[in-house]
Amino acid sequence: MTKRLAIRWEMLKRCGRLMPGYTAASLAALTISTFVVAATALSVWATVNASTEGDVTRAMTAAALAAGAYALSISCQDATDALVRTTADRFGRLVLHPEIHRDISAMEGMEHLEKSDYLDRVTLLRGGSSPLAASLWTFLTACSNMLKVLIMVVLLGAVTPWLGLLALLAIVPVWCDARGQRVVQATDLETAEMFRHQQHLYGLLTNARHVKEIRTAGVADELLQQQRSTWDSLMARRSRAQFRASVWSTAGWACYAGGFLAGLIWTVSQAVNGSVNLGDITLTVVVAATLRQSIATTVDSFATVSSASRMIEPYVWLRETRRAATSSSADRLPPERLVDGIELRNVSFSYTGAQSPSLRNISLSLRAGSTVALVGEYGSGKTTLVKLLCKFYEPTSGAILVDGVGLDEVDTAAWRTRMSGAFQDFGRFHVPVRVGIGLGDLPNMDDDAALDRALGGAQARDMLSKLPAGLDTVVGSEVGGIELSEGQWQRVALARASMRQKPLLVVFDEPTASIDAPSEHAIFEQFSAFSRSIATRSGAITLLVSHRFSTVTSADVIVVMAHGQVVEVGSHAELMKKGGRYAELYGIQEKGYATS
Repeated sequence: MTKRLAIRWEMLKRCGRLMPGYTAASLAALTISTFVVAATALSVWATVNASTEGDVTRAMTAAALAAGAYALSISCQDATDALVRTTADRFGRLVLHPEIHRDISAMEGMEHLEKSDYLDRVTLLRGGSSPLAASLWTFLTACSNMLKVLIMVVLLGAVTPWLGLLALLAIVPVWCDARGQRVVQATDLETAEMFRHQQHLYGLLTNARHVKEIRTAGVADELLQQQRSTWDSLMARRSRAQFRASVWSTAGWACYAGGFLAGLIWTVSQAVNGSVNLGDITLTVVVAATLRQSIATTVDSFATVSSASRMIEPYVWLRETRRAATSSSADRLPPERLVDGIELRNVSFSYTGAQSPSLRNISLSLRAGSTVALVGEYGSGKTTLVKLLCKFYEPTSGAILVDGVGLDEVDTAAWRTRMSGAFQDFGRFHVPVRVGIGLGDLPNMDDDAALDRALGGAQARDMLSKLPAGLDTVVGSEVGGIELSEGQWQRVALARASMRQKPLLVVFDEPTASIDAPSEHAIFEQFSAFSRSIATRSGAITLLVSHRFSTVTSADVIVVMAHGQVVEVGSHAELMKKGGRYAELYGIQEKGYATS
């Protein structure tokens, strides 16, 4: 509770600083709407008492005040709703929305993207900036409504103290409704993974990338059934939670209704006995007529607060997670040029929740300026090793040294500026081609010569000549651009990886999986020239990951991996002469290509 109040206070201060006019107007409207109801009731009370006493002037003045207060209450309510809604919406869209997405994307590694608790909260936060901003103003509105109720109960208590006890009963439906909403919130978080699953299945059925395989296999109905089943199960659990919340709400209202009825009966009996005057009775009737609606509004507003507050916990969690992930003391810059290279000392790594490590005691020296090939069967640990070198993950044990300095001591952002990479699961950026390539080196994004050099390195100049607007062609049908083939998308990714001219580490992780064999051969020749060039400039290490052994024969060093361990290291000639695992796998692939 304290943390939620602190977050709301922080957001209120930020609203006041960034949108002072809207914030001041909204707070003023809330303040006026809080007290105008009491002013109306007291004016009516004064009108009746003055009338019974025969004081026409006082009665007319009080009646005019009552009419004015009532008119103000009507107009103020509309103005308050409009101002609060606008202020919350602007704050959510202009401040919190970019902040949330910044925090989601700012964490340096990848591990958080594979953890269910992170994804559950991101599922709630994605698109949730407006409800999060609304949580502040719904809370202030709820407090205003609660104060209205308390003022009305005080007025009733002025007639007779026993009616003041309704203040205690007014708390009951509020508490019960909040209790029910906590059940709903907990269920929403528990079922977030189910929600993502059914959304994934829905995406498979509606995304053009998957439609060919789904139609060919004839599994659309099966996937649709799974999606429906998951959705039905999800909604059943959430519906049960909503039902439990409604039971809590009904119980709270039943408790209040009983007490309220008893209070009215007692007040009427006092009027019959002459213990209260006509003005007091009128005040009781006026307040009682609006009290039920005021309490209902208060309960609804607190329910809205509770619902909106479900965004606060993941919001706080995201901020704390991001702060912890970016609070590393690593502040050393990478070397301007590699002299010795990169060394791995007894490096092991396990993914969160994995039963066995993905890497076991890897000790390996990658010489500066060398081209190193990582080969091995699927699941051997090649890509995991690449992720550690890119600082997407930290080793579970052991150390990675760059020219003798621990990689964990090197500033991650600075290290990434000295890397280039093309991966099998490359990005498909729906932007102009020049941007899609230029993202590989932001300072040179507008340098056509640099872009042309990168296109040449990816053997993609011919592809560019076929695009209607050349580098300015927008690609991606979802944004109205042209659609590229898989091979063309991969060439753009390869060109992007060729942009930086002084990297320290260049990674090609299955970079030609979607390219035909002749083009692959030409690209690898370009890679060799590119590797030699950057090795001369910065001592860069080129790391090539491939399942196709024929593409790695020219590498300076070939590292053979199996079951998370390094089993062989050497040049192609050395490993073939040794006749071990590499020679066996190379022979199998060579025979396969020869007979295909």
